[in-house]
Amino acid sequence: MGDNPWVLQEQVLLELSEVIKNSLSEDSQTRIAALSLLEKTKDIADVNNYLACILINGAELSVPIRSAAGLLLKNNLRVSNIELAHGLQSLNYTKSTVVRGLCDSQPLIRGISGNVITTLISRWGVSTWPEVLPQLMDMLSGTTPSTTQEGAFSALTKICEDSARELDRDFDGTRPLDFMIPRFVELARNENPKIRTDALFCLNQFLLIQSQSLYAHIDNFLETCYSLATDTSPNVRKNVCQALVYLLDVRPDKIAPSLGSIVEYMLYSTQDMDQTVALEACEFWLAISEQPDLCSSLGPYLDKIIPMLLRGMVYSDMDLLLLGNDVDDYNVEDRLEDIRPQHAKGKSRVTMDTEGPAGRQGGANDELDEFDEEDEDDDEFDDEDEDADAFMDWNLRKCSAAALDALSASWNQKLLEVILPHLKESLMSSDWKVQEAGVLALGAIAEGCMDGMIQYLPELYPYLLSLLDSNKPLVRTITCWTLGRYSSWATCLDSEVDRQKYFIPLIEKLLRMVVDNNKKVQEAGCSAFAILEEQAGPALVPFLAPILTNFAFAFQKYQRKNLLILYDAVQTLADYVGPVLNEKSYVELLMPPLLQKWSTISDDDPNIFPLLECLSSVAVALKEGFAPFAAETYARTFRMLHNTLYMIDASQSDPSIDVPDRDFLVTTLDLISGIIQALGSQIAPLIAQADPPMGQIIGVCAKDEVAEVRQSAYALLGDMCMFCFDQVRPYCDALLLDMLPHMQMPLLHVSASNNAIWSAGEMALQMGKDMQPWVKPLLERLICIIQSGKANSTVLENVAITIGRLGMFNPELVAPHLELFYQPWFEIIKTIGENEEKDSAFRGFCNILACNPQSLSYLLPLFVACVAEYEKPSMELQDMFQKILQGSIEMFNGKAAWQASPDMMAQIQLRYGV
Repeated sequence: MGDNPWVLQEQVLLELSEVIKNSLSEDSQTRIAALSLLEKTKDIADVNNYLACILINGAELSVPIRSAAGLLLKNNLRVSNIELAHGLQSLNYTKSTVVRGLCDSQPLIRGISGNVITTLISRWGVSTWPEVLPQLMDMLSGTTPSTTQEGAFSALTKICEDSARELDRDFDGTRPLDFMIPRFVELARNENPKIRTDALFCLNQFLLIQSQSLYAHIDNFLETCYSLATDTSPNVRKNVCQALVYLLDVRPDKIAPSLGSIVEYMLYSTQDMDQTVALEACEFWLAISEQPDLCSSLGPYLDKIIPMLLRGMVYSDMDLLLLGNDVDDYNVEDRLEDIRPQHAKGKSRVTMDTEGPAGRQGGANDELDEFDEEDEDDDEFDDEDEDADAFMDWNLRKCSAAALDALSASWNQKLLEVILPHLKESLMSSDWKVQEAGVLALGAIAEGCMDGMIQYLPELYPYLLSLLDSNKPLVRTITCWTLGRYSSWATCLDSEVDRQKYFIPLIEKLLRMVVDNNKKVQEAGCSAFAILEEQAGPALVPFLAPILTNFAFAFQKYQRKNLLILYDAVQTLADYVGPVLNEKSYVELLMPPLLQKWSTISDDDPNIFPLLECLSSVAVALKEGFAPFAAETYARTFRMLHNTLYMIDASQSDPSIDVPDRDFLVTTLDLISGIIQALGSQIAPLIAQADPPMGQIIGVCAKDEVAEVRQSAYALLGDMCMFCFDQVRPYCDALLLDMLPHMQMPLLHVSASNNAIWSAGEMALQMGKDMQPWVKPLLERLICIIQSGKANSTVLENVAITIGRLGMFNPELVAPHLELFYQPWFEIIKTIGENEEKDSAFRGFCNILACNPQSLSYLLPLFVACVAEYEKPSMELQDMFQKILQGSIEMFNGKAAWQASPDMMAQIQLRYGV
C-alpha cells in the first residue's frame, strides 16, 4: 500500500452512500440531482476507494446501494487511466479490497466483485497484479465454502476467457496455467454442478489456444470429460460437448481412438431436451466435416446422423415465437435493431475475358486474396438468410442445416442415397413445419449432391414452384432460398420445351415473391432472384420488362431493410446484362424509383451507401443512357465526397467533431468512377468544374489510412486516365510516388495494390515518354511481384499488362531486364482473354523485343506459342508479330530456336506470311 496508506473519511463515505441511494430513488427529481452529483465525483482522486468500501464493507447498506457502487467502480476502472489520474496507491487499495467481495454472502455482490477484478485484469493485465491468481486459486481449496468458490470462479471464468494467452506465458519463471489447470481438472469432478461447469469452461478456453500446460494433462482431462458425459447438469454436459468439439479441432489424434463412442454420444446429445446441450453437440458434425480422415469414418452412422439433423431443422415453438407473426407485414415499419449496419464494398480492377476494354467487378467477395483466388466463406449459413430468421441467434435449426451442408460436401452421392427416403417423407408431410424443414434440407445438400440431384430436379422443380403458393410465409421463404441454390440447373437447360417448363416459371414465380406481402418472403425472393441473375446473365434479357416492372413496384412496397437487398438485385442485374438496359422503356422503369430514393436520403445517412453502389453499376450499364442524370448525380456525389474529406480533416484538429464514416469516401469515389465509365470523354467538362480539382482529391484519398478508400481512389484514377487524363496529369508524379509502396512485396492490401498497378499501366499509356523517370522504380517492384508467384492471379494479370504498357513508349528502359520476367509474363498473358488491355500490353512487349532482338534466342518458342493462340490480334499487333517473326527467321532459320516445334512454326509462317 506504500508509505502513506490511504485513510478513509467517514463523512465522505456517508455522503457518497446517500448520493448513491438517492440515484436509485423513484422520485425523478431526486434521482436526476443525485446522478448529476455522481457524474462530478469522477474527478475526485480517491472516489474509487470509497466505492470499493461501499461495495465490500457496507454490510449495513442495502444490496442495491452496494451493487450500484460496484457498477460505478467497474465503469470508472474501465474508462479511467488510473495510474496517471489517481495514482497507483488508489489502484492497489481497490485491488486489495475488492477480492474480499468474492466471499460475500450475497450472490450479486460476489458477481460484481468478480466483474471489477476482471475489469482490472483486462485493463492492465495479469502481470500488474501477480498476486491475484494465487489468491483466487486459494479460494478454490477444499476447505473453502462453496459460495466463496463460486465467487472466485465468477472472476476466473472471465479472466480465462479474456486473458487465456497471457495466462499461458511465464511470469518470473512461473506459468500460471501450470498450477491452475491441475486444480481445474480436479474441480471438474466437484459435487457442486456450478463448480464443475465453471472448471470445464475454464479448461476449454485453453484448448482453444492449444496450451501446452493443458496438453500435459490432456489424458486426465479427457477421462474427466468422459466421466461427466451423462452428468445431471445440462451446463456440465454442454461444456463436455464443447470440449470434445474443440479437441476434434486441435487434437483429433485424441478423438480418433474413441471415435465410435464419441459419435454415439454426440448422436444422443444432439437430441438432448436442453437446447443449449443439443446445439453444442450439433457443432460436432460441422467440426468433423473439416477433418477428412475422421469424417470418412462416419459411413456406418449416416443413417442415424441424417434423420437426426432433419429433425433438428424443424422449427421449434421457441423459434416460431421469436420469429413473430407469420402474417402480411409489408406495411409495418422495420425496427431499427432489425436493420444491419451498412458497409461499402470497394471496387476492384480486374481483367475481363471479353472483347473490348476490361471492366471492373464489385461485390461482397470483391476483396482479392493474395494466396487464394476463391476467398469466399464456404459456410452458406453464416452469410445468407437461408430461412429468413437471420436476426435470431445461432440455433439448432441453423447448425443442423449447416452440418448437413458440410457433410454433403464430404459424402456426396452416399449421403444422397441415405437422405432421399427421409426427404421424400418430409416433403410429403401434412405438417407444414416438417415440410418446410425438408425444403431447407433439400437446399442444404444442393452444392454437395448436385450431380446426383440432377435426375430428380425435373420432378422436384414443379413441386418447389407450387410451394411458392403456400399460405405459410415461412414455407414460401425457404422455398425461395432452395430454388436459388438450384437455379444453375434451370439456367443451363438447352431445350426450349424445358425452358418453358422450368426456367420461365422460375422467373415468374420468383418475381411474385419479390413483391410478396410478407417481408421475409420479399427478402428471400429478392435474394434468390439476385442469384438467378448471376446464373442466367444475358438469358434474362427477354424478360427485362417484367423484371424491371416488379422491381419498380418493390421500391414502392419495401421497408428499409429489404430495400438494401433490392438495391443489390438491381445492381446485380445491371452488372450481368450490361448495356442492354440502355433502352428507353427500360430506363423509364429503372431510373424513377432510384431517383426517388436518391431524393429522400440525406447526404449524411449511411443508408445511402447501397444506393450509391447500385447507381454506380446502373450508370456503367446504361452508358450514354445515363447522360440525362449525370450532371445532378455527379454534383451531389462530389459534394458528399468533398464534405467527408473536409470533416475528416476538421476532426483531426478538433476532437469534438465526429469522424465521418470512411464508407462515404468509398461509395462516392466508386459512383464517380461509374459515371466516368458511362459517359467516357464526355465527362471532361463536369470533372473540370471540380473545386478542389479531382486529381488533388484522389491524392488525398490515395493516402487515407483505410485501405478500401485507397482501393477506390486508384480505381477512379485509372478511369480518369482513360477518359479525362488532362484533369489528372498535373498530379501524376505525386500519385506515382504514393503508389510505389503499394507494389512492395508482400502486398499489404491486395485490392488496393491491384488497382494501383492497373492505374499505373493506364497512366503509362497516357504519359508516353513523360513516364520515363518512373519506369525503373515501377519495373523493379513489378518484377518482384511477377517473380514471387505468390500474388493473386488478378494482380499478376495487371502486373503483366502494366509491364507491357511500360514498354509502349519506353521500351529501351525495359529491354535490359527482359530476362528477369519474360517467362512468367508469357504464362500470365496467355490466360488473359483477348481485349484492348492485352493488345496494348503485347504491343509494348513487341517494342521491348525490338530493342533487344538477341533475347529471341531464348524466348522465341514462348513467343511463338503465345502468338499461335492469339485469334484476333489488332492490325497493328499483326504487323508487329509479322516483323518480329520475319526477323527471327532471318536470324535463326535452321537453328534450334526455329526447330522447337516445326508444325507450329509452319502454321505461324502461313498465318503471318513469313
